[in-house]
Amino acid sequence: MRLDKYLKVSRLIKRRSVAKELASRDIFLLNNKPCKPSSEIKEGDILDLTLGRHHLVVKINFVKDHILKEEANKMYDVIKDEIIEDQER
Repeated sequence: MRLDKYLKVSRLIKRRSVAKELASRDIFLLNNKPCKPSSEIKEGDILDLTLGRHHLVVKINFVKDHILKEEANKMYDVIKDEIIEDQER
C-alpha cells in the first residue's frame, strides 16, 4: 500500500491529500530512509513522522485497504511519541 493511503486509512493523518503533501516534503522516514507518497508500506516497517512539533515513530502491524475507525489504531504500534521543544528559548 502507498504511504499516503496508509496514513489516511490508519488515521494517522485525516486526509490523503494532506498526507501526500507532507510526504512529498521529505520529512517522513521509512526504515530510516526518506520516503515519498508512493513508497510502499508493508508489515514490520518503521515509520518516522514529524508533524509540526509532534514527533511520532510507529511500527506497522498490518496493512488493510479499509478498516473501521475503532480498529484503525491497531494497524500500528507507537514506539515513540513526543513533542519537540522550541529550540530558540
